[in-house]
Amino acid sequence: MMPTPVILLKEGTDTSQGIPQLISNINACQVIAEAVRTTLGPRGMDKLMVDGRGKATISNDGATILKLLDVVHPAAKTLVDIARSQDAEVGDGTTSVTLLAAEFLKQLKPYVEEGLHPQTIIRAFRTATHLAVSKIKEIAVSVKKDDKQEQMQLLEKCAATALNSKLIAGQKEFFSKMVVDAVMSLDELLPLKMIGIKKVQGGGLEDSELISGVAFKKTFSYAGFEMQPKRYENPKIALLNVELELKAEKDNAEVRVKSVEDYQAIVDAEWNILYDKLEKIYKSGAKVVLSKLPIGDVATQYFADRDLFCAGRVQEEDLRRTMVACGGSIQTSVGAMTDDVLGQCELFEEVQVGGERYNFFKGCPKAKTCTIILRGGAEQFTEETERSLHDAIMIVRRAIKNDSIVAGGGAIEMELSKYLRDYSRTIPGKQQLLIGAYAKALEIIPRQLCDNAGFDATNILNKLRAKHAQGGMWYGVDINSEDIADNFASCVWEPSIVRINALTAASEAACLILSVDETIKNPRSSMDGPPGGGRGRGRGRPHAH
Repeated sequence: MMPTPVILLKEGTDTSQGIPQLISNINACQVIAEAVRTTLGPRGMDKLMVDGRGKATISNDGATILKLLDVVHPAAKTLVDIARSQDAEVGDGTTSVTLLAAEFLKQLKPYVEEGLHPQTIIRAFRTATHLAVSKIKEIAVSVKKDDKQEQMQLLEKCAATALNSKLIAGQKEFFSKMVVDAVMSLDELLPLKMIGIKKVQGGGLEDSELISGVAFKKTFSYAGFEMQPKRYENPKIALLNVELELKAEKDNAEVRVKSVEDYQAIVDAEWNILYDKLEKIYKSGAKVVLSKLPIGDVATQYFADRDLFCAGRVQEEDLRRTMVACGGSIQTSVGAMTDDVLGQCELFEEVQVGGERYNFFKGCPKAKTCTIILRGGAEQFTEETERSLHDAIMIVRRAIKNDSIVAGGGAIEMELSKYLRDYSRTIPGKQQLLIGAYAKALEIIPRQLCDNAGFDATNILNKLRAKHAQGGMWYGVDINSEDIADNFASCVWEPSIVRINALTAASEAACLILSVDETIKNPRSSMDGPPGGGRGRGRGRPHAH
């Protein structure tokens, strides 16, 4: 007689558990890695993603690609998350992190199929990661900070390595110099927001420039704007959060007047208030007036007659950056326009860049901010350039904060692989196999570099293994001559923190996916309603009281 089945979960709940579940999770991660696999390295290809609205994005950045893929599989989402965390923490190495995690899982698949307990594997992996990270710290080369010249060169090389795999690799000399100059002009905390990147269509990439100061697009302007001077030397700058225009009455205000004179008095008062404000600004000695709120046509004419320059509706971010660069502070009234709240810079001018006009503030005394103006043909191209520069800027910031570097191009991975392989031979038991598997998985980076460049990966990896066994610590793949080379000597460098972060994130993700042995999916409640409808999406109905 059959026992009556106990029904615990709602009908339609999908549960899968045990080893098949683990294997399917591992396979899902392989698929994610396949998506970004070919973008690794200087010879990597780019991906074109088109979202639901038909907007196309061309990118080489692992994190960007994974963000744009709509990943539904719960285990595979982990890989997307580590790529994002790598992007937020270090900025570069997003593709490597995804590849490493997927490769770890791939190497472990046979052990899981044979029934080796996942916890044993996780323990071995933790040990291996710990060893690898301490090895990186031990062999990383630290940089002398005292010599500014040397530090600049080092940072430029790190930036160039980050730009190697991007679309703009051809101009990496030009851009790496620009990125380093940009980061060097910031203060100690290196805030990213203080580097403005403005994209202007048209022109070649080489026309991009770095302005040590602030630049922003000419704002909407009224009649009389063209009469204003467009260039000042040593002007004082007033930064306001005040509207300088006649206003239509808000909120249906009602004023009852008996006679025409009373009405006239109200109108006059309004004009007087405006002129009073304008006069105060003029008297303060400011030559450039920037406001977050609109500056109307009366004000524009008034300023033009008195040789002042004004711009209304300036974006808040730009206004803030101007404040940081030129000093002064943003005023919400014009009552106290003293010298200490006015900013100053050596040169203000309005320049035509491509089809746009830009306002430049140069030679700022407090300049801890800078603006990069990117030129280029297609819109997607300039966007990808901006993403690449973001990676490079992050790398340079990291290299300034953590002053140790390792050689890129698969060199550090091969060295760690050799070290762990040697170590695994000294310990008994299952750990030996697992640490060996970890060591083998690290070889995916140089292997993928070769595959993407169309080299014979097996051949080159064999050469590398031999070289590392003989003690050639920094040997990695040499893309240009289809051979191996000392990457430290050929200046393929990256901050060691990139690699440390990549290894820890990848092995954490691998352990996380291994430790899951059951997935329970609740069925969607009533399929006909809109997903997440009802309250909270602005669809709530008012209560009947």
